[in-house]
Amino acid sequence: MKFFANFLAVPLLLLPAHAQVFTFTHDEMLKYTSHNPFDRFDDGRPKVPDAILEKVKGLSAEEVWAVLPGGGFRNQYEGNWRILHPTRKLVGRAVTAQFMPARPDIGDIMEADAKAKGLRDNGNQRVLDLLKPGDVLVVDMFGKIEEGTIVGDNLATYIYATTGTGLVVDGAIRDLEGIQPIDMSVYCRGVHPTPIRNVMLTGINVPIRIGSATVMPGDVVFGDSEGVYFIPPQMVKQVVDKADETHIHDEWTQMKIKTGKYKSTDIYPSPRDPALKKEYEDYLKQKLGRQ
Repeated sequence: MKFFANFLAVPLLLLPAHAQVFTFTHDEMLKYTSHNPFDRFDDGRPKVPDAILEKVKGLSAEEVWAVLPGGGFRNQYEGNWRILHPTRKLVGRAVTAQFMPARPDIGDIMEADAKAKGLRDNGNQRVLDLLKPGDVLVVDMFGKIEEGTIVGDNLATYIYATTGTGLVVDGAIRDLEGIQPIDMSVYCRGVHPTPIRNVMLTGINVPIRIGSATVMPGDVVFGDSEGVYFIPPQMVKQVVDKADETHIHDEWTQMKIKTGKYKSTDIYPSPRDPALKKEYEDYLKQKLGRQ
């Protein structure tokens, strides 16, 4: 609560032009993402390189999850989604948005402040205007489905045309018939015909909760047919490197199993015979280019 209390104490007029009640200043973004080893956007948001994002696209869910809990990140996965195009992986850098149930004494102040800055009336479009290629919009709409959807087909088209990725919303979308043909990954809780209403935008690029996961701006979003993972930037290279070893391990293991010469316990999860163990280690070094 201290974190959010400090933000409430900041006068709205001192916040950046896109700010609502909560946002990170540049210095705060640097502070709360201080383990990021990569470049950053102008606002300080971590910018994991495109080349690494391309490698992440080739990972499996098991390879992503194999590293995170051991590094202390046990709350980076959320499942139980309605998924559009589940065979299409979603990979990109998180832009986070937090909505709350509408409350006029707070919302009226925020909307007046936004209007004074010349911003759009709709909070969801204020966030969309911040998106860049390779971003994934991640929205905490507290599981709301009955009314107040984040986007329809027009704004979904904008997201995909701008980012080339997709959307994760702990809430609902509308115009499913129009969104379905778009080749974008969408993870939502449901569908409802109403446009966005009865909610207020309370945070942009701040920590948010998506189900049981905590998401930071700049996290690498990895979505597949199982669910969505949110990888801290400092863990991405470790995840990718470990995945290379896993690929080679599985390749060698299956190659040996297919010979029909061994019991499963002779080979998996690791060879017990010293000669086989050395054979695997040599194979691993060769594949990794360490010889």
